[in-house]
Amino acid sequence: MLRGADRAAFAVAFVGRLRRAGVRVGLTETDDLVRALGVSPPVTRELLYWTARVVLVRRFADLAVFDRVFAAVFEDASPPPAGDAVAAVRRDDDVHVPVPAAPGAESAPGGGLPWATLPAPVAAEDDAEDGVPGVPELRATHLAALAERPFEELDAAETERLGAALAASLTRWPRRRSRRHAADPRGRTVALRPTMARARHTGFEVVSVVRERQLLRPRRVVLLCDVSGSMRAQTAAYLQMMRAFATVAEAEVFAFATSLTRLTPALRQPSLRAAIDQASESATDRFGGTRIAASIAAVLDSHHGNALRGGLVIVASDGWDGDPPERMTAVMARLRRRAHRILWLNPRAGVPGFAPLTGGMAAALPFCDALLPAATFRDLTAAAQHFTTAPPG
Repeated sequence: MLRGADRAAFAVAFVGRLRRAGVRVGLTETDDLVRALGVSPPVTRELLYWTARVVLVRRFADLAVFDRVFAAVFEDASPPPAGDAVAAVRRDDDVHVPVPAAPGAESAPGGGLPWATLPAPVAAEDDAEDGVPGVPELRATHLAALAERPFEELDAAETERLGAALAASLTRWPRRRSRRHAADPRGRTVALRPTMARARHTGFEVVSVVRERQLLRPRRVVLLCDVSGSMRAQTAAYLQMMRAFATVAEAEVFAFATSLTRLTPALRQPSLRAAIDQASESATDRFGGTRIAASIAAVLDSHHGNALRGGLVIVASDGWDGDPPERMTAVMARLRRRAHRILWLNPRAGVPGFAPLTGGMAAALPFCDALLPAATFRDLTAAAQHFTTAPPG
């Protein structure tokens, strides 16, 4: 029911009317209403009524006032006056417009909903580097809604924004224990050499003990993405994911269809458009057949295979493989002995009733630590959080 409306602006304006009518509502209740609308989007006016009533009304004496204010807002459906609370919380560059009623429903005066806050336009010079005209800047709520949409429903601009949001979410990365140590008063082991060096000044009587701890290093990450014909809808989004991994985590990234292509140098360019264009040109076999087992074997046999030792290996593919399952089993067994963890991202894993019935997926699954869905940017963000929160090992 609030499609196209800014939930925060709506909650502040509605609470402002309740406060002027005498209902005791504070900032805590306003924040609770914004969160409740995000958790349970109101598809009908009745559901919106009960959500707002449960969150905002704390006294029985306020029920009649709440019903009167709610009816005045959603039955009259007139935009708030100039001195309303919306004007106090809106920015100078916000535009408030009525939202049309649903198709087939009677159009109330004002267009069905009292107001909606449109995003502010971005100046054209902000995108002058890429030659793209100014477009509305999406807010966090709009990006969250786009992140839940399948990849094939997103245009190029939306995919780039969500790719940037995915890169910004990679603030942590899995780490491993190294063989090096550093002095730390909270360390569990005693550093013998520094301790004895201090004891030389006290007649070799150990007066102070120097403790140390193991240093943690970022774990190596290798990402292999399927860009074959069956993954055409996911290729643009997966290129954004590969760039995020290559730039933020300094991962080794590869694309494969019938052959293997290393995209790490191309995707580490400063310019996003140039990186994506060069990566697309480098993968000459994209949208063709699929040879997953042969591609993984090519990584193992190359000099980049050393990055797999003790590393985190992520394979993004639907599991449709042109190689026989026996070869996939042999290759994954080799990879399992070399890698620390293996994660498989499958765009169809989140579909209800999904089962890994394809030969390649069924052969690879026993060697994987986790099979995660990857059909939306929300899935990719959740997958990133899944392996970034892993304890160091």
